[in-house]
Amino acid sequence: MPERPPDPQLDESTNRWMMWGAALMALFVVLFIGYRITEPSRRAEAKEQLHQELVDHGEQLFAENCVACHGADGSGGIGPALNSKQFLGEASDSQILGLISTGVPGTQMSAYLQDNGGSMTLEDIVSLVTYIREWEPDAPDVPNWRDITQAP
Repeated sequence: MPERPPDPQLDESTNRWMMWGAALMALFVVLFIGYRITEPSRRAEAKEQLHQELVDHGEQLFAENCVACHGADGSGGIGPALNSKQFLGEASDSQILGLISTGVPGTQMSAYLQDNGGSMTLEDIVSLVTYIREWEPDAPDVPNWRDITQAP
């Protein structure tokens, strides 16, 4: 096959496209590095903001639905104390979610999940669990947290 004759115009055009491609690739590398540097802090901020929104919503729901039985600070009353080291240490988030969702048969604790005839969405109950879990670091020692005859 014969060799193609040199074409300075084609060479110049090819070199120009290659330079633009290299510049574009360098720009993408710089943008990617900037993204990798800033994204973790942005994600952490978004996660903290979501957590705070869940806590705030859960606090509102607790005040509207739970205070009458569990007390304003979760220390108990006609319902067991939720703000205790023992309860918060023993119960997982999924167990608390289940108790709120389905209620406790044979007690005054009715089901709150809409699918079970209650008034709350799953997101509402997750907010409640998040709010209740916020008590854990400062929870008092209440060995008889299940005793529903205690006065708040």
